[in-house]
Amino acid sequence: MPQGTTLPPQTPSHFSEGASPLDLPFNVDAERAVLGACMHKADVIDAVRPILGDDAFYRPAHETIWRALLAQRREDNPTDPIVLTELLQQQGDLQRVGGPAYVFQLADAPYGTGSAEHHAEIVREKAELRRLVTSAVRTLQRAQEPGADPEAIRSEVEAEVRAERERALASGQGRLSRFAKDGWSFVKETGADTEPLWGTREKTVWASGESLMIVGAPGVGKTTLAHQVVFARLGLQETVLEMPVAPSRRVLYLAMDRPKQIAKAMARRVFQTDEKILRERLVVWEGPLPATLDKEPDLLADLAAAHQADTIVIDSLKDAVSTMVDDSLAVAFHNARNRALRGGVEIMELHHQRKASADAPRGQRPSLDQVYGSTWYVSGAGSVLFVTGKAGDPAVTLHHLKTPTGEIGPLDVTHDHVRGTTIVDPNKDPAVLLRNAPGGLSARDLATILIGGGDPDRADIEKARRHLSRLVDSGLATKADGIAGGTGGGQQARYYPSARHLTAVG
Repeated sequence: MPQGTTLPPQTPSHFSEGASPLDLPFNVDAERAVLGACMHKADVIDAVRPILGDDAFYRPAHETIWRALLAQRREDNPTDPIVLTELLQQQGDLQRVGGPAYVFQLADAPYGTGSAEHHAEIVREKAELRRLVTSAVRTLQRAQEPGADPEAIRSEVEAEVRAERERALASGQGRLSRFAKDGWSFVKETGADTEPLWGTREKTVWASGESLMIVGAPGVGKTTLAHQVVFARLGLQETVLEMPVAPSRRVLYLAMDRPKQIAKAMARRVFQTDEKILRERLVVWEGPLPATLDKEPDLLADLAAAHQADTIVIDSLKDAVSTMVDDSLAVAFHNARNRALRGGVEIMELHHQRKASADAPRGQRPSLDQVYGSTWYVSGAGSVLFVTGKAGDPAVTLHHLKTPTGEIGPLDVTHDHVRGTTIVDPNKDPAVLLRNAPGGLSARDLATILIGGGDPDRADIEKARRHLSRLVDSGLATKADGIAGGTGGGQQARYYPSARHLTAVG
């Protein structure tokens, strides 16, 4: 609700407030959202209390309900609207706050608990502004009194500003301390050791708590690939590109770029038996957002909370911000991304490459500076997949340019445009290549195959060596150490398929 607008009839009046010479700042919707979240989940009170501080609510009715919630929490009692209504009745405050109907109305506020801290921040900021307005009015009144002493007024103002600053530092633990934690908790309790959303611990495509960006020119299959990951998150398949995908509770798909084409692409993967899952666990936002994310950094987290989604797909990034080339707007978007991630929302972003790189030779490795827009978009992403190929070509290559753990690929993959599926070309799978090499492979041998012939550079050879080392670690290969160089030039280490590997596929 916009500041200062008329409240609906069921909202209790702002009793005992008195007239004010100025319109005081407030946000009733944010207050309602905080109280409703606290009723749904009692531990939300612990999160928002240091943010709010004292006397943060504009409406006395809301302040009374907040005090009741605090009392319940101190006693470790339930905070649901039934118990809360009973407590307010016993205290004689129930009718003064609007009666049982209003308490239950607060509990039904259309926001989840994930955004409660952001809403509490809004409430706190409005409270601070109100105190500043009140202080300014009081200073104005003193200055207009007969015989006013400027020095005395100045001292009083300085004392009030100092007190307000101390108050902000204490209650503003929301701003200065709410994201601070001790080193042990940071290392052990932030979820850094959780299973990946897509891939394995050794080869992670999408890490929990970090965004995944899929980049490429139009028509190379970014959407096809993303939809397979979405359907796997919904439980309609288990793997994508032969790598496991973790399930999600609900996916919010922001179909901002050509939604009809997105629907048509999804339809390839949808069957009648999928109706129940798609109705309950997939929400599609069709068209532009109410505001760009650089202008409203809380919008992404609020959208996830409103639709109870733990995964958001942004299709595409250019439609979510005002412009792609402004560094300050890119940082603002990254703030929006982080606020959603901090609330437990996983994010996948579809994005475009620079036009100049669209005609790069097939097989040539792209770089992060070929991603369109400010460098801060990719800097803030946890993982970046770059798809190269010609528009409409079923055969494309995936390059993993930014990796949470071990790099995957490059992978030559083939899109089935009829079924909306993608498979890995087995001819470029290091495990398959090693299995089909009776004389084994050196790192240089594998690198030469993976880059499609020619002379591999040092980085290509090192990447191939990592592939082979992982096969050794997983028991699928053995290593014969090489011989140091001399007049004969030495001999490279060679890798051979293990008996376990040959038996598993024989």
